[in-house]
Amino acid sequence: MNTIRLYLHSMRMLIRSQLQYPASFVMQTLAQLVMQGGEMMAVILLVNRFERLNQWSAGDLYFFFGLMSVTFYLTEIFGRGITGNFPFLIRTGQLDTFLVRPRGVLTQVLCSAADPRRITCVAVGIAALVLGCRMSAVQWSAAKVLLMAEAILCGCFLILGLFIIEGIFCIYSVKSVELVNALTYGGRSACEYPVDTFPGPLRILFTAVAPFALVLHQPGSVILGKPLFHWPEWTAFVSPLSGFAVFGITWLCFRRAMRFYRSSGS
Repeated sequence: MNTIRLYLHSMRMLIRSQLQYPASFVMQTLAQLVMQGGEMMAVILLVNRFERLNQWSAGDLYFFFGLMSVTFYLTEIFGRGITGNFPFLIRTGQLDTFLVRPRGVLTQVLCSAADPRRITCVAVGIAALVLGCRMSAVQWSAAKVLLMAEAILCGCFLILGLFIIEGIFCIYSVKSVELVNALTYGGRSACEYPVDTFPGPLRILFTAVAPFALVLHQPGSVILGKPLFHWPEWTAFVSPLSGFAVFGITWLCFRRAMRFYRSSGS
């Protein structure tokens, strides 16, 4: 509990510090809005050109886009320390100071940065979700609300786990490895659409390696009433737990990698 309290306190201070320059914050936030709005425009153009994509209607596509956007950018707001700050800490040698403090290195890295500018991207995702639910006439129930919350929570842990992979590579290479972005930012762009619209190799990648299909698409398809894998409905409550599994594995790998950390100086 003390660790969670420390993390929340750090997030509050980081967000307040960025709000000290309101003009800069507003301009950068609007830039994020334009960027994410452009991605949603691509979905709108696709929907206008094709009435359906496999079994998925226009509303379904908006729903998946919104689900991925909300999940990914929530993670970026609160997990920016790994993907944005960790390579800098290693290159400058500032990570050395984390090793002598009475908290875990990963906890301190997470507490070192936040990115509240992404809130507009989350807002675009919520708008897409609402639009998709209305167009697809989703019949909400307590079970579906719980399933949606579980999918977003587990999705955040999945994305955080994939960010940790980048941190692991940084320990050995000093700089961030762009190849990892194929799973993180590339996975976000690809998995804004249902996984069954992709060829076999990509389905395997986003089901077995970076399991966005299990964490987000399977629950989402059940909410829409079109189960993706034709599994029993109760499996939609189990498959998102693979996000926790990915996070747990990468966290253990991160702890092991820190044993081989060598300072780059300052």
